[in-house]
Amino acid sequence: MMMGRFQFLLACALALLASSITSAETVEHFFLVQNLTVQRLCHEQVITTVNGTLPGPVISVREGDNLVIHVVNQSPYNITIHWHGVFQLLSGWADGPSYVTQCPIRPCQTYAYRFNITRQEGTLWWHAHASWLRATVYGALIIKPRLGKSYPFLSPYKEFPILLGEYWDANVVDVENQGLATGAAPNISDAFTINGQPGDLYPCSQTGTYKLEVIQGKTYMLRIINAALNNQLFFKIANHKMKVVAIDAAYTAPYVTDVIVLSPGQTTDVLFTADQPLGSYYMAARPYISAPAPAPSQRIPFDDTTTSGIIVYQGAKSSATPIMPALPAFNDTPTAYKFYSNLTGSPLGPHWVPVPRQVDEHMFITFGINLAPCGGGSAKCGGIFGQRFSASMNNESFQLPSKLSMLQAFYSNNKKGVYTTDFPDNPPLVFDYTNLSNARNQSIIFAPKSTKVKTLKYGSTVEIVLQNTALLGTESHPIHFHGFNFHVLAQGFGNYDSENDPRKFNLVNPQIRNTIAVPTGGWAVIRFTANNPGVWMVHCHLDVHLSLGLGMAFEVENGPYSTLPPPPIDLPKC
Repeated sequence: MMMGRFQFLLACALALLASSITSAETVEHFFLVQNLTVQRLCHEQVITTVNGTLPGPVISVREGDNLVIHVVNQSPYNITIHWHGVFQLLSGWADGPSYVTQCPIRPCQTYAYRFNITRQEGTLWWHAHASWLRATVYGALIIKPRLGKSYPFLSPYKEFPILLGEYWDANVVDVENQGLATGAAPNISDAFTINGQPGDLYPCSQTGTYKLEVIQGKTYMLRIINAALNNQLFFKIANHKMKVVAIDAAYTAPYVTDVIVLSPGQTTDVLFTADQPLGSYYMAARPYISAPAPAPSQRIPFDDTTTSGIIVYQGAKSSATPIMPALPAFNDTPTAYKFYSNLTGSPLGPHWVPVPRQVDEHMFITFGINLAPCGGGSAKCGGIFGQRFSASMNNESFQLPSKLSMLQAFYSNNKKGVYTTDFPDNPPLVFDYTNLSNARNQSIIFAPKSTKVKTLKYGSTVEIVLQNTALLGTESHPIHFHGFNFHVLAQGFGNYDSENDPRKFNLVNPQIRNTIAVPTGGWAVIRFTANNPGVWMVHCHLDVHLSLGLGMAFEVENGPYSTLPPPPIDLPKC
């Protein structure tokens, strides 16, 4: 009897394994990276694109599929592609950040990214991870359930990717380089975009406005991605509610709202029903500016424009003027915090990972904007006090290597001159982190440049307090983890209270993310398991701050059954 039961269970297991293997496919794409002249905002501008489109091609796969992306670089710039949010389990060579997991693909070179999509469903995206090129080199990566599986909610009538972008009427590489050369803040963008188009609120943009036709009574899914370089964005649809069902390719408990906010790097899947009278309705996005002005007359410059698309009901009069939603004020932190903090995970959904209870490593990481010496004796730079703007984590301003990628150094155990393993678990100085009286305290505002990582044992669980600081002003920083999702246990304003704030931890159904917008002048506590060998970058997803050094990396050691494989033969050389 026992033998018969064993054979039955073995047969079922083998059948399940065969099913999972046969349902997986290899999805192959070719990415031609090249410059393209586009017409936007009444001018022609040369931008860098993939396959001649803005945004680039949508990649659609199913959970379990293998992806092969052949990148051919015919642009004049070094390029890499990051698959934002993909775990890259034992495929760290394909993660993409320049000089971290690979050397750049140089002009006239090619490289094939190969990786598997494992235990992930929902909306992710891909983008350049070299210089500011992700301003125009980006696209959606949509992961659907395996064949025979379904969403944990009623399937929508149709699905549409909505990519929110940021556009400069200039060469973005020049914009970044000018800022770095002068030490000042780089020029702000000229427009925001929906699926590559600014929308009809901008000059010369009416004919290109993105339009979405819907049928009255039907329910649709919008897969919304904030691909903007430097701005969090509010998003609304006039007269329509949205039901959030997933964030960062992790299912959530349904949350109904009339406004969502996304930091750069984040994705949000929403369902909306076309339940309004026949007509046209704007969907619109504009920035959430979390940094308060020191005084009303000293507003920090930002792109204060609004991008729009139009939802048109089938059968509506073509002459109807679209209805515009009332968007939140630019500095509406209460609305942003309400949205971010009210999201919870879905423990009954597929691929749910419970919160690990045993913590092996505790870290407290402060971050914010700093200064660096201008250099050159009496020379003055464009930052405050005539110095250069900089940025740091735990007072270490991250500097990329240039002779060898960090992952190559890790694999070959040749780290000397590439990086060190002494990133601090805590800031070197304890002070009143969010007190604006420290905003221009020159005794604590400078941070040294370094390339430091924190080493983690394979399988260890790490809890991190992410603490914003008020150095040079308070701001919400979106922090993105490569290689891992994490549970968001709690978040709040002010300085983290190690005695009282742990009582707020959600250990039952916290939201799961790969990018978190740490509240302005506040903190967040996250927890993850280091189950993926390699070198994984952690950084601010505002590129203006990443280029200044707001980042670090984790070095995850090999495990007994999980060892980083050798690099691909065609891996680009430095």
